[in-house]
Parts: sequence; C-alpha cells; structure tokens
Amino acid sequence: MLDLWEAAKGTRHLLMGNEAIARGAMEAGVSVAAGYPGTPSSEIIENLARASGERNIYVEWSVNEKVALEVAAAASYSGLRSLAVMKQVGMNVASDFLLHLSQYGTRGGMVLVSCEDPGALSSTNEGESRPYAKMMEFPLVEPGDFQEAKDMTAWAFNLSEEIRNVVMLRSVTRLSHASGNVVLGELPEIRAKADFKHHGSMVDPMEGPIVNLPATLQVLHNRQQERLRAASAVFEKSPFNVYEGPERPELLVITSSACTLYCREAVRLLGAQERAGILKLGTTWPLPPGLMEKHLSRTDRILIVEEVLPFLEDNVLALAAVLSPKIGIKTFHGKLDRSIPMTNELNPDVVISALSRILDIKYQAVPDSYRKKAAEIGPLGAPPRALTFCPGCPHRASFWSIHNALQRDNRKGFVCGDIGCYSLAAGASGFDTLKTLHSMGSGTGLASGFGKLASFGMDRPVLSVCGDSTFFHAVLPALVNAIHNRSDIILLVLDNSGTAMTGFQAHPGLKANAMNQTVPAVDIPEVCRAMGVAVEVRDPFDLEETEKTLLEMMQRRNGVNVLVLRQICALSPEKKGRKRFEVKVNEKVCLGETCGCNRLCTRVFKCPGLIWNKGENTARIDEVICAGCGVCASICPAHAIEKREAAS
Repeated sequence: MLDLWEAAKGTRHLLMGNEAIARGAMEAGVSVAAGYPGTPSSEIIENLARASGERNIYVEWSVNEKVALEVAAAASYSGLRSLAVMKQVGMNVASDFLLHLSQYGTRGGMVLVSCEDPGALSSTNEGESRPYAKMMEFPLVEPGDFQEAKDMTAWAFNLSEEIRNVVMLRSVTRLSHASGNVVLGELPEIRAKADFKHHGSMVDPMEGPIVNLPATLQVLHNRQQERLRAASAVFEKSPFNVYEGPERPELLVITSSACTLYCREAVRLLGAQERAGILKLGTTWPLPPGLMEKHLSRTDRILIVEEVLPFLEDNVLALAAVLSPKIGIKTFHGKLDRSIPMTNELNPDVVISALSRILDIKYQAVPDSYRKKAAEIGPLGAPPRALTFCPGCPHRASFWSIHNALQRDNRKGFVCGDIGCYSLAAGASGFDTLKTLHSMGSGTGLASGFGKLASFGMDRPVLSVCGDSTFFHAVLPALVNAIHNRSDIILLVLDNSGTAMTGFQAHPGLKANAMNQTVPAVDIPEVCRAMGVAVEVRDPFDLEETEKTLLEMMQRRNGVNVLVLRQICALSPEKKGRKRFEVKVNEKVCLGETCGCNRLCTRVFKCPGLIWNKGENTARIDEVICAGCGVCASICPAHAIEKREAAS
C-alpha cells in the first residue's frame, strides 16, 4: 500500500478514488478530518488516519455523521482547513447541522465529501445527497476521474475559503472504489494554528460569535446567497468543466462524475465522435449560466447522463427555459423521457443504448456467432450464491438463539433491526428473524413504538437488535425514549468489537481511536445500567445460556431489558486465522438424511464451513474456511459434530 504522505510531487501512482481524495486533502493542507465509516467512503478517513502523525492531521471516527460535521466545522471556525466524510445515507444524519452551517458559513476551508452508492451495492437504498446542495444553498462539485478526485478536492478547499462556505464534493462507488493513474502535487509544510475569534459583531463572519438567530436571519441568508452567486462566477471559468467534440454536434451529451467515463466510451464504440459532443461538468450546482448558454447553443438536441435521480437534468431544463430567448427551443433526452433509467448505476451499455436510438446508429455489442457459441457452452461465471453470514460469525449464533426463543415462547414475538452485518437476518442466513429493516437505530425506535401497543391488543414480545457501533451512532436516543415511556422491549446489542461491516473501524466502545491512540472505552452495559435498565451480558456461542436468558426476559413486563451478546467478529484482525476449536464430523454417528433432524446443520443452520457430502450421505467440515467457533457442535441433535480445543 502506498504511503500517501511520502509520495513525491510529479510522480504517477495507481490510486483508488478515495486515496486520491485523501491525497488531495493533504495537498490542500487539511488539519482536521472527521467521519463515520460507511461504504464506499471509509478509505478516505483511513488513509488520512495513517498519515496523521507525519502530516500533523487530527483524524477521528466520530460517533455519527452529524457529530463528524460539527467537529470539522469547529476546526473551520478556528481558521483551520477541515474535511467531513460520509456516505449518502449519512448525509441525512448530518443534515440538521448542515442547514445551520451553510447558512452561517465557514472560515477555514471546509469540504464535505459524500460518497454515494448508485445501484445500492452496499446500501439499503440508492438515495442521493445532491439535492441538499440546492436545498441548503451551498456549492456542489463532482470529479469525473481519478486525477480530478485529487485535484478537485484541493481546489474545493480554495473555493470554500474564497466564498466562505462549505463545499460539497460528491463521489460514487465506481469512482471511490475503482483505481486509476494520478499525478501527485506538492504537499505543503503545515504549521496551522487554531484561533476561534468570537468578540466581533454578531454578523461579522470572521470574528463574531457563530450564531443563527431570528434577528440575524435575513443578513445571514442574503450573505449565503451572495456566496452562492460568487461560486457560480468561479464556476464559469472552472478547469473542471470540459467540452470535447465537434463545434456543432448533432447531439450534446451533458454529464458529470463517473458517467463521464461511460459517455466517452459509448461515443467511441459507436464511432460517433463527429456527431456527438460531450460537456463534462465538474461544477454541478449552481450551474454557471454563461458556460451553459455557450454549450446549449451548439445544437438543438441534448442528452443528459447522470446517476441516479434527474438532479442535473432538472436544473439544466430550468436554466434552458430561462435562456430560451437566447438559445432557442431545445429537445432534451434523459431520465424524463426514459432514455436513461431512473434507478441503478449506469454503464457504457446503458449509454450506448440511448445514443444509438437518438442518433439512429445500429450497434451490436456481441456478434451472433459469439452468442451461439456461448449458448452451446452453457452458463458461464460463478454460480449464484445467497448472501450469508461468514463462517464463525457470532450473529448466526445470536439469531439462532433469538429465533428459537421466539418459537418456544409462542406468542408471535418479532424482532426490529437496522443496518449492519446483522441485516442479513432478514433472510435465510438469519432464519428470517428480522421483521423491520430501515436506517441506523430505527430498529429500537420502531420497537419503542411497538412496545406501547399492548393496550390496543398487541400483547407480543418486541425485540430490537443493533451492533455496538450503531448503539453509539443512533440507538441511544431511541433507547432513552423507550426507557422514559416504559415501553416493553428487549434490546439486544450484538457486540462484535468493531464497526465490522465497513472494515473494523474504531468506535467509542473500543480502547483505540482512528489514529490508533489509546483512549477511554465507553462500556455499553454500564451505560445501559446508568439509565436504570436491567442488563445481562452473554456469549452468543453459548446457545443454551443465551436462549434461557432471552426466555426469562420475555416473561418480564417491566419496561426495557437489555441483553448484550458479546463475541468478537471472526474476521477481526485480532481473531482472524486463529481457531478456538478443531471441529470435525464423526461420519459413523452422522445419519444424514435418515436422521430425524433432516440435515439441520447444512439445510437450516447453513454455516459455509459445513458441507453436505451427498455421495457419502453425511455432513463434513470445510477445514479451510471453518473459523472454529464450535457452535455447530451445539446444534447437532445426534452429537455427530465434535469439537476439541485447538492447539495454541
């Protein structure tokens, strides 16, 4: 892995998009960076954390995205350059403070990075955050390739200081997590000194108190809009807005972000370089009217290509209506006429389909002879495989006990969940246990509501689950609400000692921070006890004790009860590769399909480390991927799965 803080100016390196963004922040002289882990954004903070000692940067994984934005804002208010990083759903968490931040403005350059996930490759939705820029009136920029990811990040800090407001930089999965060649710039010598000035006039943006009050609303809002107009003027000459193609194309393609790469490839494959021009916009809000007038005047037909919603398209159409006396009436293609789909990520094939139809170009991606030969060979590629918990995952054991306890209780109890590895429990790998799945912390919020419905005839056990990182991020307010309102619920905290889903980043329950410094750990059971609720801690690998405890809690009708199921993730750096047990199947005892269990281990429990040997009519252990948790030995009714302590 390249040490970004050591690579010299002028050298060329293959960088992931997120690495390029991190390097751009370093080249801009960032002093403070804060974020909350979330794919596809996490590597930005991770790379800055690795460089923190060498570059004198303070880096933290904040408790949630709102706090991350506030930490970065404090640095900006003190004259330092700062960065806040999150994924698209995190923008919703940060939006409360963002509204106030953008109205007052900033001092030191401040960039907000939102890494979004068209196609929801690692999210529960593909909602995007570009509309926040328009709604809250601050500039939005979008790099179109890996070099721009670095250069535009550094440029965005300068823009922020020029207009004295936050600047949002939007990336997408195919930019953040793909890689490309990047020529590096110079890393400045940083001797930044923080100084929060607050003794000036209440409306002095650089030396007054940082307050949003009704009395100052009009002054602040007018100033905010002046800053947006200033950004628009800067955007007119931005080097990140580039046109390529004929002077008078038949079709003008307007695009941004990673879609730029798809459009270039589509035009090339269709051989349409003399018919179609591409306007790549790096500054997508506010649109620079002079630049847009110039390029919209080139032709009468325009195709707008973007992911996911028609944000750019809507704004171009609105501006074109205003400019119509100068540019005339245009024909627009894009999402509104279904030339480009409204959902999912794009690719060159999608753009080719739109271009070939609009320009009436016949295009066949695969020759008939190839299709025929492929059909003869049969299906290619990896066989389909359902999503499942990893071998040795403590969540599989947790949901086994939860599912069985609910079945034994027999009162139609249910579980509310939210985002994390444990989201898989909504499917077969978690025995279809989760019955609600929304945003972080919403499982406990919903459970708090369900737990008050006994007076309306719904007298059933209500459980919620969350991870240890999610507990600090968003569950605490919902838990307070449930306790205060005496909601009858059981909160299960699945504590696997890290933000496992996104790469084991630190959270307040651990003794190390993002920079690997020793810090106090906040103990989850003690926090819950301090709130006045009964708390038990169990090992989810101890199925019998976990189920027994759950059944006892279900019998209580005394408000909130908390069960912390604590077992480190099998893939964590501390545990990976170390087995607690050596596990094997005694084939003389295993009865296979003739057993009354009907292959419980491989048909229902379905740990990937268990394999059904159809020829021998017996189960067996895949020793390569078995994590050695030993849980399968506890679920076999015939005691055919044996475990013994692994050699240290």
